[in-house]
Amino acid sequence: MARRGDTIELAVLGLLHEGPMHGYELRKRLNLMLGWGRVLSYGSLYPALKKMLRATLITEVADTSTPVNRRPRITYEVTAAGNEHFQRLMSEVGPTAWEDDNFDIRFAFFSSTDMEIRLRVLEGRRSRLQERLARVQGELERTQAEVNRYAAELNRHGVESVEREVRWLSDLIRAERGDESSPTSTTPATSPATPHGSTPRASND
Repeated sequence: MARRGDTIELAVLGLLHEGPMHGYELRKRLNLMLGWGRVLSYGSLYPALKKMLRATLITEVADTSTPVNRRPRITYEVTAAGNEHFQRLMSEVGPTAWEDDNFDIRFAFFSSTDMEIRLRVLEGRRSRLQERLARVQGELERTQAEVNRYAAELNRHGVESVEREVRWLSDLIRAERGDESSPTSTTPATSPATPHGSTPRASND
């Protein structure tokens, strides 16, 4: 499972790969990327930035135009080593690439990867969700008589959320392969509308 710090690091490198940013703008963009269910505090962001500075993945530049009686605004920029590290992370294909905590970030920067890697990540994510769906549906059938109707409704909602994401992933995979019969004519630039928090959780393989 990807650690939260690793997820933040990948997201920061990806955003700074697009251009320099102030800490406030970084946090705002990260919160938009992580989704409404995972608000990133300064207490989580700045330790990650300090760690990346020590590793020379990023650098900070003070704004010299700031009045002398105020603290200079700091702009963060990615270094050559940081760009190389980002490209290496984005080229990795394995279970961590399609975990709940990491998939959205990988997907947000798909434009930095080639089609083969995108397809492997999308197919890996779909397979993981299909396995989870089969497991959860089996558990629901065995325990349906033991739960109240509200718990059963919540579980049903979770199952439907996973089924929607599986269909969304299938559309993306067909679009990547250039299948004109796909209902998705272009690859969306956003993550699935269903937050991961509503996905039924089962133990990872």
